[in-house]
Amino acid sequence: MKELLYLKDEQIKDFIQLLFYAYRETFSDPKKILSQNSFGPAHLRALNLIERNPGTNLGELMFQLKITKQSLNRVLRDLIKTKMVKQIKNENDTRKKNLFLDKEGKIFFEKIYESQKKRIFNALKSSEPDSVIKFKEVLNKIIDAKN
Repeated sequence: MKELLYLKDEQIKDFIQLLFYAYRETFSDPKKILSQNSFGPAHLRALNLIERNPGTNLGELMFQLKITKQSLNRVLRDLIKTKMVKQIKNENDTRKKNLFLDKEGKIFFEKIYESQKKRIFNALKSSEPDSVIKFKEVLNKIIDAKN
């Protein structure tokens, strides 16, 4: 464990490269499914966040995705037009619209999830429980890093 305290630049570069490859492979699995609907990675990120946070609104989604309203509107327009996502007016504040996966969106998302699940499941299953827990901790620290 002490060797981790002395990470060299080359080791950190290797780790960044591994993260890139892991991301690329995980998100290449649903690429064919997405392209059949002329969707891309931005659509997948929006679908994923709406599925994980039903009822989220436009502002929350923009914050989570770290994108502009203009970029999000383009993606949402596609998802709403294809009946993947539905907007429902917020009962407390009618200016806000809450976003939910529509029936088609749930089916579509499940298809995408299944295409990604196999790779992730097999990697986690073939790893030691302790390394899975530590891996998740490291990923969360990368996400929450305060620079």
